[in-house]
Amino acid sequence: MKNSIFTFMQKLLKQKYQTDIAANSEDILIHTMSGNLEETLYTIGEGLGHSTDLVIRRMTIPSNPPCKAAIIYLDGLANVKDILDSLLIDYRSGDILLPQLDDIPPLSLIKEYLLKSGEITGTSDFKTLYHMVLSGDTVILVDGYNEGICASTREWKDRGVTEPSSQTVVRGPREGFSETLRTNTALVRRKIKDPHLWMETRQIGRVTQTDVAIMYIKGLVDDSVVDEVRSRLARIDIDGILESGYIEELVQDEAYTPFPTIFNTERPDVVAAGLLEGRIAILVDGTPFVLIVPAVFTHFMQAAEDSYQRSDISSLIRLLRYIALMIALLAPASYIAVTTFHQEMIPTTLLVNIAAHREGIPFPAFVEAFLMEVTFEILREAGIRMPRAIGQAVSIVGALVIGQAAVEAGLVGPAMVIIVAITAISTFIIPSFNMGISIRMIRFILMIFAASLGLYGILIGIIALVLHLCSLRSFGVPYLAPFAPYSLGDQKDNVIRLPHWALLKRPSYISPNNRQKQTDNPPQKPES
Repeated sequence: MKNSIFTFMQKLLKQKYQTDIAANSEDILIHTMSGNLEETLYTIGEGLGHSTDLVIRRMTIPSNPPCKAAIIYLDGLANVKDILDSLLIDYRSGDILLPQLDDIPPLSLIKEYLLKSGEITGTSDFKTLYHMVLSGDTVILVDGYNEGICASTREWKDRGVTEPSSQTVVRGPREGFSETLRTNTALVRRKIKDPHLWMETRQIGRVTQTDVAIMYIKGLVDDSVVDEVRSRLARIDIDGILESGYIEELVQDEAYTPFPTIFNTERPDVVAAGLLEGRIAILVDGTPFVLIVPAVFTHFMQAAEDSYQRSDISSLIRLLRYIALMIALLAPASYIAVTTFHQEMIPTTLLVNIAAHREGIPFPAFVEAFLMEVTFEILREAGIRMPRAIGQAVSIVGALVIGQAAVEAGLVGPAMVIIVAITAISTFIIPSFNMGISIRMIRFILMIFAASLGLYGILIGIIALVLHLCSLRSFGVPYLAPFAPYSLGDQKDNVIRLPHWALLKRPSYISPNNRQKQTDNPPQKPES
């Protein structure tokens, strides 16, 4: 009993101690810097744990009388060469080599006459100072002043602009986003040179302080959707944001659904096209994937290349995607239902062949399909996670070898191998990876319905699926728009795509304020 009481008291004291530490740390963050340079530098060193990458360079300003100053930055995040050159610092002694300027205060001398940095701000509290230093900026402190100068010197190594690996095209731009926020915003502004392209940036994450930016075109976007995006981002209270997937889960309308309600892409041209339609882009520092809202079901079935090919080619490919969607969703379930409950629907010759091949198979059709589907999903994941040089070869060879061996061993029939292969190939045609995963998940549910009730079970599953899709919203926009609610004018760039000269208006469910996209100017035939 005494030990229990002693342990309980220890926990209380430890909790109180940790609370006091957190409160003191928070007080230090909001505390205003004093005019004593050494005291401020000591506080900064203590706050950052005297980290080895923290650089504090002391120097002397040739004022009358001379005063001390210091440059603070983090090695690896900041490029201070321009700062040091603009201050004309002697690298050996650390002094500023300028004649004495008696009439100008040292802080004004540095801020107004010496620094060549494009962005200079002032700070007087430690919270802002820590954020600037940890973001790669350089802070200059002068003895006797309770204000510091923050100069933009962010220059860290990044991956650069390369071709996106997850959304490739035959015809179209080859540039993709990187992990640097400013690089990504510049790629978007290169494509939309309009002053109405506005951007707002905020920091999300108590520990990571990740920069998150929203971009939209003022006048095209629905202002209520912009306010809703701001509100949802402001409600996020989490320790860290490491990827845009964090934001996607925290701001989506419906959490309990297999379908994605926020579109993501690593292509600047896709983001630019979405902005021109009146959508909003959410960019997160540290990831090449940009979120686009609002998003509807048809948005996930369209690829970037659809706008670069001729309208007839794009329409044919889109129709092919929807056919592949139905095959990926219904093929295994239909095979199970027909072979188990509705053999009369199969032609006699084909039924005899299927029965002959399944004669020695000990499992029902559902177990047979389930085993093959799970095996293929395992091979798919193995091909993704393995090294790129051997991953694709292992997945292909593994599928061929396992499929052939399973047929020869009498575990599955040849028809089931064909069904699973066609289903897998159809899944790969879906442009959005998130939507492909959703179809893969729902396929197993429909297989269970088919094994229980046959085609009636599949019909019940489809009805429930459509009702669920009709109930979804993406930032207030119906998920099945423009099918439900139906809009005839928005069908021009939906399942099929009309020529660009016929796309006169933006979708009404995205941009209700400014729908006019271009003037009615169809191409004229040359005179004979």
